[in-house]
Amino acid sequence: MIVWLNGTHGAGKTTTGALVQPLLRDARVLDAEKVGETLMDITPGLPGTDNFQHWPPWRPLVVETARRVLDYTGGILVMPMTVLVEEYWREISAGLAHHSVPVRHFVLHADQDTLRRRIAGDTVLGPDSPFRLRYLEPYAEAARTWLHDAAEVVDTTHLTPAQAARRIAEAVDG
Repeated sequence: MIVWLNGTHGAGKTTTGALVQPLLRDARVLDAEKVGETLMDITPGLPGTDNFQHWPPWRPLVVETARRVLDYTGGILVMPMTVLVEEYWREISAGLAHHSVPVRHFVLHADQDTLRRRIAGDTVLGPDSPFRLRYLEPYAEAARTWLHDAAEVVDTTHLTPAQAARRIAEAVDG
């Protein structure tokens, strides 16, 4: 099974994913961003883009990587990864379904003011990361139009990452 943690950049997916992993039996964390980083390392580079998710190989490589790891290890993969383009999510989820890999899709949601406060205090990319700020509106649009309907929403506005992790683990185990 895959426990996919979606949401905008700065929503707490990586932190929450690391906290969910020990709460689930036989779980591992797989960051699909590493697949994108591998594509970014190709020399000479692939056609220019502002987001590796736009490269057509990324989505099937994520599916293939996840299914191969699960075939090898079994258990659960916790995958913290923002996917805000509906077509991309449909491609990934259909690819996993094709291989009979069940997916529990969660969105870590927080209101815009909370997200901006978290991004302002970010110690990973630095305060007010332009990269993270750039995705606030695309996230809000995806949340309004499809994302919240395609996932189990965990409102983290007033939750710590540990509380969010417990809610997700309880939902998966329940």
